[in-house]
Amino acid sequence: MLDNKFVFDKLREKFGESIIGYEENFELIAIHADKEFNLKILQYLYDEEELGFRFMTDLTAIHYPNNLGEELVVTYLVYNMQKNFHVRLKFGLDINEPNIYTASKLFDTANWLERECYDFFGVNFIGHPNLIRVMNVDEMDYFPLRKEFPLEDQTRKDKDDEMFGRGGSFNLGGFTV
Repeated sequence: MLDNKFVFDKLREKFGESIIGYEENFELIAIHADKEFNLKILQYLYDEEELGFRFMTDLTAIHYPNNLGEELVVTYLVYNMQKNFHVRLKFGLDINEPNIYTASKLFDTANWLERECYDFFGVNFIGHPNLIRVMNVDEMDYFPLRKEFPLEDQTRKDKDDEMFGRGGSFNLGGFTV
């Protein structure tokens, strides 16, 4: 029977210490693994008869600025349609060398999802056939979903921080705050 423990045990048996760990949230397992094995792990999940994860539901990245050496985490969500079972895979990348192997030859879905991930986070998918920006302009020299910028546009003049209680003083019903 396909369950979280079975999937983790199969991967640990095959890949040993390159499977770093796992967590379970809402019955969905998230397996953390060494980025050098991303394609081998995905291929194994696809090919292994007892596993059969032949559909990629999603691929994205998350920026964790405080995780030195693994600031970017690429996350894959793969699916076994026959058993109605999902597995999430997470691979940490150094923000200064955000390289990971492409899965676009294994999953057609990965082709566009990897481009989007490159466009917004700057992840370089090694071997991708056409890794270009798909939503942002080519001239853009930054990656907008990285947490490297202020949350608010500092050039806006229509927002007065004092109106929102952030700095300065204002009059509140005869009281100066």
